[in-house]
Amino acid sequence: MTDNAHRGFWGDAWRRLARNRAAIIAAIVILLVTLVAFAGPAFSPHAFDAIDWDNMAVAPGGPNDHWLGTDRLGRDLYVRTLQGVQISLQIGLLATLVSLCIGVAWGATAGYLGGKIDEVMMRIVDVLYSLPYIFIVIILSTLFDRGNVYVLFLAIGAVGWLTMARIVRGQTMSLRRREFIEAAVAGGVSTPAILLRHIVPNVVGPVIIYATLTIPQMILFESFLSFLGLGVQEPQASLGSLINEGAQEMESAAWLLLVPASFLVTLLTCFNFLGDGLRDALDPRDR
Repeated sequence: MTDNAHRGFWGDAWRRLARNRAAIIAAIVILLVTLVAFAGPAFSPHAFDAIDWDNMAVAPGGPNDHWLGTDRLGRDLYVRTLQGVQISLQIGLLATLVSLCIGVAWGATAGYLGGKIDEVMMRIVDVLYSLPYIFIVIILSTLFDRGNVYVLFLAIGAVGWLTMARIVRGQTMSLRRREFIEAAVAGGVSTPAILLRHIVPNVVGPVIIYATLTIPQMILFESFLSFLGLGVQEPQASLGSLINEGAQEMESAAWLLLVPASFLVTLLTCFNFLGDGLRDALDPRDR
């Protein structure tokens, strides 16, 4: 028995991922940024919505305890940026989770049942694909409590599952012809049990890859909505709303734009590097 066969698929994938320096460094940076975002505000004497009337629009490094400066209202940019990272990460992760749950269930059901059911389900996906995402999210976010984080990630996740449904459907259509699926059918296993026990576990690899690449898309989408004023509302802040505020003060207070934009670019870049690394590690053609 060869060493690769002894390790198995996941052990082999982990070894390939560990050799990818860019992906490992990206994962470490994401972990560090997440830890700083959730633990960092505790080390600051300022609250995210506290106004310092004596230090308004102060640049970073000034003679005060505002480490990254303040905005036009005297609010500490360090704390507000870390809170923005928290909210952007939460919305990105939760919206991705919502889109994956819907997409995997929809794609696996359509691909396994096939026939007219598959045709109808995928035509629905095609119709939804033809609609602009931004209008759907705007309608959902305005119909319900505007600026609510939970409504926001549900609205974003509810329109982000279409590509995942197609990916899972294609994988399921190839799996349903395999011997172990035929054996399960012959053994009288029910359709829901086959989907849960045999289909879904065997599409985990593509799901993980797409999930990692979906998170930065969701973060960017949320930032775009917040930039338009449709996302997180004051006094809360996301990276998108902070960038929107900073863009209005770019000429006179560039740090208000550069600080949140740096965090956003770092997160998006690292998630993309990690997603590329997972794709290379989990691609069975490279095994």
